[in-house]
Amino acid sequence: MIAEIYFCKGLVLPAACLLTSFASMLPELSQKKRFVRQKFSRVTRRYDLVNTLGSFGLDHWWRYRLVQKIGSYTGPILDLCAGTLTLAKEIVRQRPRPVIALDITLEMLAYGKFRLASHPATSFIFLVQGDAENLPFPKEIFSAVTVAFGIRNLPHPDRCFTEVFRVLKPGGKFVILEFSRPKTPIFASLYRFYLFHFMPLLGGSLTGDREAYEYLARSIESFPSPREICYSLEAAGFREVNFENLTFGVVSIYQASKI
Repeated sequence: MIAEIYFCKGLVLPAACLLTSFASMLPELSQKKRFVRQKFSRVTRRYDLVNTLGSFGLDHWWRYRLVQKIGSYTGPILDLCAGTLTLAKEIVRQRPRPVIALDITLEMLAYGKFRLASHPATSFIFLVQGDAENLPFPKEIFSAVTVAFGIRNLPHPDRCFTEVFRVLKPGGKFVILEFSRPKTPIFASLYRFYLFHFMPLLGGSLTGDREAYEYLARSIESFPSPREICYSLEAAGFREVNFENLTFGVVSIYQASKI
């Protein structure tokens, strides 16, 4: 797998690059949380299957790489946009430690907990239904915060970054795994075709909700560039911000520290 690492320091970007910019055809910002909650509640049972088939199994490797970035942190770990607890389970698998799994969609958390009922990791994972832009926790209590494929679903990611900075302990780390857009022209064209045609067909066939996967394609297409994400993280107070592109730029892993 190809990975590229970039360090982001002193970025200066125009106001037009702020994270609140989203393309048309996406839900209005005021409606986005409700839209996302409704869509994810409908695709809960087949969500992980579509992810694995659609990524040709690479989603497991991507999450593994994310969790490696917090290998030395003993917890508690906050996993945002935790969904069906796939990442939370991987965090515990690599190193048993308490994980608070927060998601706005109760159905996904409940299904994840049900699926892990007999798994050794379940005793380490604690569920919280909540909003990643308004965290229900006091300041400086988590040693690390993670989020996989959730930032682009937030109406105002910059608010989430500010909240994460608040609840992290000094010396804590914030690690994000998110889709990005390949830059190599030929591969970028193939990927865009796959994203806008194959994924809606696959997701719609397996979940019965094609619109959810059309939204997936549009949300990736309109998501800010990795350097813009770095800018927003630095604006929230984080330092030592960098990102790593994986699988030809299909996804990126971001790291940021609270000094």
